[in-house]
Amino acid sequence: MTSCSKKQEAKPATEYDWIGHEVTASAYNSVHWQTDSISPSIAAWGDTLKPGMKSIAVSRDLVKKGLVHNTMVKIDTFPDTFYVLDKMHSKWRNRIDIYMGKDVKKAREWGRKKIMICYAVPIDTSLTVIE
Repeated sequence: MTSCSKKQEAKPATEYDWIGHEVTASAYNSVHWQTDSISPSIAAWGDTLKPGMKSIAVSRDLVKKGLVHNTMVKIDTFPDTFYVLDKMHSKWRNRIDIYMGKDVKKAREWGRKKIMICYAVPIDTSLTVIE
């Protein structure tokens, strides 16, 4: 299981608190019948998704919890860091979709499961405590 301890990540000038949260995870692909029939590789925030990217889509209630665009996310069954680049339909709650390029078979094999994630929330280091 992934630990949510503080870690230095890709942006060394910023410190992060890592918050653990259990979600339901599924997988998706950039194919017209799963996303947008006109531009299936364009994510909700305008990013172009390409096979091999470590990206997830989040339900909109998770955006309100701090999983905003480009948030770093550790998923307990993967060694890599993922980034929030897409949003799911508003009907979903407490869910993530792991991007699996165009490999529909791999996404189907992943299925749907409850997992732990840890996501990075920047610490505001400009605040100072005055006693």
